[in-house]
Amino acid sequence: MSSVRPFFEPRGVAIIGASDRPDKLSHGILKNMIQYGYTGGIYPVNPKNSEILGKPCYADILSVPDPVDLAVIILPAPAIPAVLEDCGKKGIKAVTVISGGFKEIGENGKQLEAQILEITKKFNMRMIGPNCVGTFNLVTGMNTTFIKGLPARGGIGFVSQSGAVCGGIVDHVLGKGVGFSHFLSLGNEADVTETDMMEYLADDADTTVIAIYAEGIRDGRRFIDTARKVTARKPVLILKAGRSEEGARAVSSHTGSLAGSHAAYQAAFRQSGVIEVKNATDLLNAAMALDWLKLPTGSRAAIITNAGGPAALASDSLAENGIQLASISALTQAKLREKLNPAAQVSNPIDMLGGATELEYGHALESVLADEGVDMVLAVLVPQALVDPVKVAQSFVDAARKSDKPVLACMMGSYSVQEARDLLHQNHLPMTDYPEQTGVVFGALRQYAQIRQRNETTSGFSVKKDHVLAEKILDSSKSKIWGEHVTRPLLKTYGVSLVEGELAADLPEAQKTAARLGYPVVIKAASEDMLHKSDFGAIAVNIGNDLEMESSYQRILENVKKHAPNAVIEGILVEKMAPKGLEVIIGMKRDPGFGPLMMFGMGGIFVELFKDVAFRVAPLTYTDAKEMVAETKAAHLLSGWRGGQESDLDAIIENILRLSELAVDFPQIQEIEINPLLVLPKGQGALALDCRMILA
Repeated sequence: MSSVRPFFEPRGVAIIGASDRPDKLSHGILKNMIQYGYTGGIYPVNPKNSEILGKPCYADILSVPDPVDLAVIILPAPAIPAVLEDCGKKGIKAVTVISGGFKEIGENGKQLEAQILEITKKFNMRMIGPNCVGTFNLVTGMNTTFIKGLPARGGIGFVSQSGAVCGGIVDHVLGKGVGFSHFLSLGNEADVTETDMMEYLADDADTTVIAIYAEGIRDGRRFIDTARKVTARKPVLILKAGRSEEGARAVSSHTGSLAGSHAAYQAAFRQSGVIEVKNATDLLNAAMALDWLKLPTGSRAAIITNAGGPAALASDSLAENGIQLASISALTQAKLREKLNPAAQVSNPIDMLGGATELEYGHALESVLADEGVDMVLAVLVPQALVDPVKVAQSFVDAARKSDKPVLACMMGSYSVQEARDLLHQNHLPMTDYPEQTGVVFGALRQYAQIRQRNETTSGFSVKKDHVLAEKILDSSKSKIWGEHVTRPLLKTYGVSLVEGELAADLPEAQKTAARLGYPVVIKAASEDMLHKSDFGAIAVNIGNDLEMESSYQRILENVKKHAPNAVIEGILVEKMAPKGLEVIIGMKRDPGFGPLMMFGMGGIFVELFKDVAFRVAPLTYTDAKEMVAETKAAHLLSGWRGGQESDLDAIIENILRLSELAVDFPQIQEIEINPLLVLPKGQGALALDCRMILA
């Protein structure tokens, strides 16, 4: 049995700190426990009362009769450690700590939170909270929250770090027919996290889609591994707060979460199949559609409307979310003309004009759904004086029932379409208020269809490495910042393909090295004080002979003396002049929440200018690395843009995987970068032309 199951299916629940005063939160929790159909034991605990809301009240948890699996605690924070000790002695399996006053208030609260977590671990109890509003199982009626209202029952399992977001969502969906299986508020997540909840809801027969509001993810690697498994079975949507620097600060002050780079979160979501949305409206709309609709087989949408403006807004929204306007066949267009206004536009969007009736909507929707070139249909209504929105809604329902293709309704307005919304949602046909919201909904459906079809591919490639030598190299220097001349040997131990080169102590040795490598060559000042050598004029290229070597050598020394007088030069790195190719960057920066965050993009001097980069969290699969490359605009150039030569994509992927494994094997590497990695024509490999590293 899952260790979190007692939170949702307990045989008995003790409410510690229950009050007979209606203005107290604990009174609201007891009232919710009683009124929503929970059939297990309900035991208020308060030494000042003998009875509350018709339930016998107990002096302490040890006096509560068995069986009782869950304790809900609403007491001042300093009193909670002693109560948890008694819960442990009682054999309680799960505790929900509603009270605040823990890590969200600072260092003293953080210490108190660590203390109560230690007590729960000692007794092998699971804990939700502290600083939360509890949980709500709509199937069993088990409601440990003080939230007002009962949403409709359905397939959405809603998980939230924020109790206020939970409460706001409940109030928003009341009376709108959007159905939920669970509402789960987690607060500070001292113990139970959104990852635990994903695992539970993945196995819950009443949940078809998981929707999460998160402020921070504590164990990034476990989240990715779990989400990969869950999203293969059920869709997971996430609304992540703290995307901006300002939002990240607000998150930290709210729940004490450590807000890592949002790029790391985006990478984690992509590679684990989690669909990210940007606001609560999109979270609800997409969850509703994934709960009720079948997945599309393609990304071609048709729009049926009685107004051009909303159709234009919807078209923009669809395009922004990867959905194309379908091409309506001549046969379908002819069929549409049979019953629509002669002035109607029958290409896509299909504009039936303002007076379109429910009969015209029904005919148009059925005709377009039958078109093999259409994968999904958006039906838009702007209410008009002569048109009944309820009858139009019924025409949507009737037509949608005859097809497996997803149909989304958009009825612009509020007052005059309330009854129509009720009818649509009763028949599990989702409706949005505005056309700008439609693209996210269809985009989520299409994205999840692709996630379900995603196959992890292997190339048979495995990293051949010398872990012992790599460890010896890393231990050989106490420096934090490593330039190219010391990073090269480390990369070589993991098979990274390097341009030929050697470190020379002085000019004569540099000339001998160049003769051995063969002119032309490149020379670079070797100094850990200059990571970006070109900024200091510390690099010279295409040196063709000893005389050019001498003048370039002297010029580099003068430039360094001028621009970085305190830099320590450890020698001159002499490298073979590389052939022509395309420059990309691969690198890693360690994220505090997810660990090694791998980067790929257009390299050389353009990486910061164009910011054409993609991220994934290591360790990477072959598919992760392949998708990472394909996500960038650089991939078009590498694939032979406009008749250009095709580059060696496999060599890029293999070098990404080598760097990924190096980063996973050695946590002391804080940052490492190959920029540029010169990519040669297909089949000829790639060469690392420059590299650098920072240790923790």
